[in-house]
Amino acid sequence: MANVHGVVDQDQQWLLNCLSATLDPNQEVRSFAEASLNQATLQPGFGSALAQVAVNRELSLGLRQISFSYLELISWEVCGIKEPLIYLAAVLLKQFIKKHWHEGDESFEHPVVSFDEKEKIRRLLLLSLDDSYRKMCTAISMAIASIALHDWPEDWPDLLPYLLKLINDQTNRDGEGEFVVILLLLSTASVALTTLTSRCVLFYEKILKSSWSSVNGALRCLALLSDDLDDKVMPTLVPLLFPCLLTIVSSTQVYDKYLRAKALSIIYSCISMLGAMCGVYRMETSTILIPMIKPWMAQFAIILNQPVEPKDPDDWSIRMEVLKCLNQFVQNFPSLTESEFMIIMGPLWQTFVTSLRVRSSVDSLEDLYEGRYDSDGTEKSFDSLVIQLFEFLLTIVGSKKFVKVVMNHIKELVYYTIAFLQMTEQQVHTWLMDANQFVADEDEATYSSRVSGALLLEEVANVAGMEGVNAIIEAAKERFSDSQKEKAAGSAVWWRLKEATLFALASVSEQLLEAEDSALVRVGLRDLLEQIIVEDSESGVHEHPFLYARIFTSIAKFSSLISREVLEHFIHAATKAIGMDVPPPVKVGACRALSQLLPEANKGIIQSQMMNLFSSLINLLNQASDETLDLVLETLQAVIKSGHELSASVEPLISPVILNMWVSHVSDPFISIGAIEVLEALKNAPGCIHPLVSRILPYIGPILNNPQQQPDELVAGSLDLVTMLLKARMNSAVDVVKAVYDVCFDAIIRIVLQSDDHSEMQNATECLAALISGGRQDMLAWGDSGFIMRSLLDVVSRLLDPDLESSGSLFVGSYILQLILHFPSQMLPHIRDLIAALVRRMQSVQIEGLKSSLIVIFARLAHLSVPNVEQFIDLLTTISAEGHDNSFVYLMLEWTKQQGKASCRVNNNVSDGDNVL
Repeated sequence: MANVHGVVDQDQQWLLNCLSATLDPNQEVRSFAEASLNQATLQPGFGSALAQVAVNRELSLGLRQISFSYLELISWEVCGIKEPLIYLAAVLLKQFIKKHWHEGDESFEHPVVSFDEKEKIRRLLLLSLDDSYRKMCTAISMAIASIALHDWPEDWPDLLPYLLKLINDQTNRDGEGEFVVILLLLSTASVALTTLTSRCVLFYEKILKSSWSSVNGALRCLALLSDDLDDKVMPTLVPLLFPCLLTIVSSTQVYDKYLRAKALSIIYSCISMLGAMCGVYRMETSTILIPMIKPWMAQFAIILNQPVEPKDPDDWSIRMEVLKCLNQFVQNFPSLTESEFMIIMGPLWQTFVTSLRVRSSVDSLEDLYEGRYDSDGTEKSFDSLVIQLFEFLLTIVGSKKFVKVVMNHIKELVYYTIAFLQMTEQQVHTWLMDANQFVADEDEATYSSRVSGALLLEEVANVAGMEGVNAIIEAAKERFSDSQKEKAAGSAVWWRLKEATLFALASVSEQLLEAEDSALVRVGLRDLLEQIIVEDSESGVHEHPFLYARIFTSIAKFSSLISREVLEHFIHAATKAIGMDVPPPVKVGACRALSQLLPEANKGIIQSQMMNLFSSLINLLNQASDETLDLVLETLQAVIKSGHELSASVEPLISPVILNMWVSHVSDPFISIGAIEVLEALKNAPGCIHPLVSRILPYIGPILNNPQQQPDELVAGSLDLVTMLLKARMNSAVDVVKAVYDVCFDAIIRIVLQSDDHSEMQNATECLAALISGGRQDMLAWGDSGFIMRSLLDVVSRLLDPDLESSGSLFVGSYILQLILHFPSQMLPHIRDLIAALVRRMQSVQIEGLKSSLIVIFARLAHLSVPNVEQFIDLLTTISAEGHDNSFVYLMLEWTKQQGKASCRVNNNVSDGDNVL
């Protein structure tokens, strides 16, 4: 490869001076330099001048990087270049590329870089792909790839042939073997030849370094371009490219793991693209791949058969790429892969088992799990390797063709998988420091080897049936025994394996409880679970908090199996734990257990502890963050329902706390809904509804009467809260409904008629429907009946306005149904106008669910007209419908289109006990 360099001309010298000035400690100098560079970006030749500086190897690396950062749209932080100047220059260059390279970009500004200048930049960059500095080589490769997104292949047809030629030239170096032999002979000669030998060695090292750089640059470009290769390029490219890449991957003495992994990443992209093509071009893709399957499978086996290297991210990376390639082969070409697959299984198992050894052999796993990234920004952590392993095993187990390969060793697979589920040292440290993160990771199933392993166990249970279920139970028994042996041997981390065993069982609880031979499974599983959870349950809560948290949650998962005595023991234990000075994870586990166990438990179990439990949960509410609030609210709701009769005595303590929390989190749907559900549980408890209503209405009234002055979402949330008060398990007490009417009716009507906020309109519509359902005919006696009906009909008119966006009218169907059900005589004179408005609204809606809900109204009207349905049909035929003969014809067409949808809406649009059809 030619050594790209050049003499610095006057223009380039000016550019170098400006770039250097951006380092000047004087603010005025820096500002002037930056302004000068900004102006220069508008001048022809600026980009090529930067390129010339970037590839001029006679300049210092720092200046080349600075100039290059102006030339290329990349994130230099990913490349590992941390200097503030480089970062600033990269930002400015990004603006240059975005604004001036391609006229199709949204941020394009004139002038555009000329074709001749673009060609010069592209040529300079290609000639620099053999740069010996890895970061510069990375930057050049990324520059080529980013430019190729716009220019290749139409304006840069020679790019791909050039890259292939570069790789071919470097992977067919005839004479290298002879050169090595000469070196060996020289090394055995007399001392007089020592100097000559040293020079030869240095010369050969220079050849290898140049070779590495050239191949690195070409591979980087191909890796970045491979995601954009299409079905036109692939049939020609793959037969040429794959042999070259195979040579690189197999040349362990020439190319390091980094480059070999990069070559494999290109294979992965190509196989993914071929997989997407095979649906249409199955024969063509098979013809391309058949001669390549055997050599590539053999090479994959060689890589996987070596024991996993501890603390070697490059080793993990190359295995990850192998596993990704195998995954694509198995998913997209199972028939082609099947015949050669057995060669993979032994090496795959070797990687699997030795990965666990690496994981288990290190006391502090922080280094293995701390995020590591290569110069491309690709993660190189050990956890990523384990995740990729599980993903490939998941593919195998889920494939009818390949699952039989692992079925003979299913128990061993499960046994080792459980060990992978152990918490890492870093997880323990993180979760102990931040219980909120513990809750968030558990609830959200954060991407990790723990979660991936659990998914594999689920797949085993689903696919392998009773064989898989039995394998999981037997492996769990062995792992529990292993943990007890570790404990007896004095291990400080014996509890991790026990916790992992419970985590594994809980992950497949549904499959275990629904097993075909459920009676036998239940007996064996119950005995195993009770042995695991009872053992050590009286001590060590401070030393092993995560174990006790897992015990609590596991009991909740398997409550239908656990004996009543054990269940009640742990309900009491969880109740005590919430009020004790124990580590936060234990409280988290106790809350999870109580929230799931109390609804089904004997209400008298914790009566004696109820007041203390309420007090403890209120204290937790005051300490909890956003991540844990939802869990505490869920637990409080379960306790209120369980302590039904005692709730009235604690309502004055709980309601103010929950209301304040609701106000401060009204914009958070999870927490605000959780708070309302707690208040609803209080409302349904004996003796609580009246004090609760008297506490809420004075606060809510001013909010609804002055909606424009309220924070975002407080009005919509307040309407939700009022609707909750009106909706009871049975009909709300009339005095409660009247109290709500007196405070809120006029305000709710105004919100529907005046608001442009669709959330407020929707919630107000639902609130009015609930008010009508609760008040019924009594409502008309609470004020001027004529005014009340006019207000209710004005709401109908606004919500059925065909020009109103569909979202604002979303719940009008349920509202109108309540009017028809409870005010039939008052609605009768308006039926014709109502039908006409309904038809117009139906013809303008964009939401199918809204149209279905409106059709239900016609079903109700037809039902009410019995036995005079003919009169109702005649009425429909006299009402026009745009584009149709009449409303009846239109409705029948829509009815047939919506068949099934309307019936699904029925139960959602009528009150309990009201049947439409």
